Amino acid sequence: MTQHLPTPLIFMLLHVKEFEAELQVTAKVPGPGEEPSGEVKMVDRLANSEANSKRIAVVEGCFGAAGQPLAIPGRVLIGEGVLTKLCRKKPKARQFFLFNDILVYGNIVIQKKKYNKQHIIPLESVTIDTVPDEGDLRNGWLIKTPTKSFAVYAATATEKSEWMNHIGKCVGDLLQKSGKAPTGEHAAVWVPDSEATVCMRCQKVKFTPVSRRHHCRKCGYVVCGPCSEKKYLLPSQSSKPVRVCEFCYVQLTSGNLSLRSDSINRPGSKFNNLSDDDDEDDSSD
Repeated sequence: MTQHLPTPLIFMLLHVKEFEAELQVTAKVPGPGEEPSGEVKMVDRLANSEANSKRIAVVEGCFGAAGQPLAIPGRVLIGEGVLTKLCRKKPKARQFFLFNDILVYGNIVIQKKKYNKQHIIPLESVTIDTVPDEGDLRNGWLIKTPTKSFAVYAATATEKSEWMNHIGKCVGDLLQKSGKAPTGEHAAVWVPDSEATVCMRCQKVKFTPVSRRHHCRKCGYVVCGPCSEKKYLLPSQSSKPVRVCEFCYVQLTSGNLSLRSDSINRPGSKFNNLSDDDDEDDSSD
């Protein structure tokens, strides 16, 4: 597993002494009919602070013109840190930023100065699950959404706990405010290339530079070309039909399989929680 240099996890809500004077000024006062809480939510207090605005501006600057604007009213930068993302090809260090409504990550070009390939995930659609430790893969958890699912690993158990607690709290707050129910749909998680030397469906075709690996968008299996010639519309993943294996195609067309990408349980692999590697050109797979 690729190791990254341990980078201290920074959660702004745990280190707010520098904000105290400003927060006392910007804290909300209970309105008519409201019960004084005695303690205003820290996120709400940070939302209008100059310190929060500056931190978000720094993140925007690190992504440069290629990144999307991140500053909107009410958005708060909760924390940031380096996590190892388990990609299709191999584990890779990525910089993650947790906001109160989105999760942002990107490739590290220059630590704390420059990132690229920005990805933004709305937290409303996120669910998380812990991943058991196995070998070098430790302190991990799943980030699951309707369009993409992947595993990440922290440097320590403490970091993992803090990340999961803060993500869970942000998701819970968003759902409570919106009145929405947690999403029950998640994208298929991909088995990495290294886990399959032969097609996982026919068990016959050996992968070579000529016989390429492909991934079924429904079950995430690594399959050969002949076993994945069909395409099927999975609306949560794409507006166009996507590659699926013969088994899933038959199940989908017969109505025996839900359109939900997480409806297939794939036992037996510690890598069942992989996504495609968004940092490489896998469009043909």
